[in-house]
Amino acid sequence: MFWSAHIVVKAVMLGLFLASLWCWTIIFDKARLFRRFRIEMESFEQVFWSGQSLEELYASLSGQTNTGAAALFVAAMREWKRSFQQAAGSFRGLHARIDKVLDVSIAREVERLESNLLVLATVASAGPFIGLFGTVFGIMNSFQSIAASKNTSLAVVAPGIAEALLATALGLFAAIPALIAYNKFQGDVAKAQARLESFADEFSSILSRQIDHHLSTERANAA
Repeated sequence: MFWSAHIVVKAVMLGLFLASLWCWTIIFDKARLFRRFRIEMESFEQVFWSGQSLEELYASLSGQTNTGAAALFVAAMREWKRSFQQAAGSFRGLHARIDKVLDVSIAREVERLESNLLVLATVASAGPFIGLFGTVFGIMNSFQSIAASKNTSLAVVAPGIAEALLATALGLFAAIPALIAYNKFQGDVAKAQARLESFADEFSSILSRQIDHHLSTERANAA
């Protein structure tokens, strides 16, 4: 049916097939990405809450590329340590700066997790309509065959209609998995963002207590 189809219908079918391959590539890549994200989050949280010193944990992570909660931790600790290298009084406003750093780090992680999801959404929404375009063109071609042969038998119109329906089927074949995967991964992104925000709040509270302790010490020394 493909080789006997009109050139426009062939182009539609080929485009939908390539779009489907692209979507499945993204789907498998995202499945691995979210699985690795969950493993890294669980591993880091286990180490973080094990009682290990924050300085030791920062020293072990600062020299490598980090993702997930580890990236948030390193970014916040880097801002924390910069305050020790600045002039006295740098602790004032530090909590707001750390919160800002954590927010930016969360936004970067979410952006990394959401990358290429727009492709799935586009294919899911446009795939059926592109397939429908091939269907309409195939049916028009069938009517032209009827007019040219002046024969209304099923043998004349069946090939064109079959080609048209194949284009519709390919459109659905590309769109349905893309739609299901997009909704699933969007839910995974929301869960990952909530988990990162929860860790950021907990870590910010820990650093906030440290900041209050240092400010109290400064006041006592000043008195």
